Amino acid sequence: MELSEEELRLLEQMERALVEEDPKFASTLRGTSFQRTARRRMILGGVILAAGIGLLVLAVLLDLSALVQTILGVAGFVVMLGGAILALTSARSPGAAAGKVRASGRPGLGVVDGGRVHRPRRTARQRSGSPFMERMEERWRRRRERGL
Repeated sequence: MELSEEELRLLEQMERALVEEDPKFASTLRGTSFQRTARRRMILGGVILAAGIGLLVLAVLLDLSALVQTILGVAGFVVMLGGAILALTSARSPGAAAGKVRASGRPGLGVVDGGRVHRPRRTARQRSGSPFMERMEERWRRRRERGL
């Protein structure tokens, strides 16, 4: 069930008050440890990716039999692919791995971090018929209303 704009605004006000009263508790709720874990996984994925590339290059440069060279090359590719997958999956959704759910009902970090407010879906006519500048003006107007 989605929250209305009024409920989201009230929730954000309560969260701001919580941050002012107890910043340490608010940072615990924010999930900074999950962000750190995701960053570490990205770095580890990058290191594994580099090791796979090194293994692949090593297979090409060494003067080995064709079978050993092929096995080493395939192993390097698999290691490289695993590192890339590890890095990309941790980069996409650091909070989703922790099972966090935002106020909008979607996985990710909460509204404390200033998450996006869920907007109602646009109709096909609005999506295709509105020029770029009108959409930008509408976004600007919504931002100003939210800030007041």
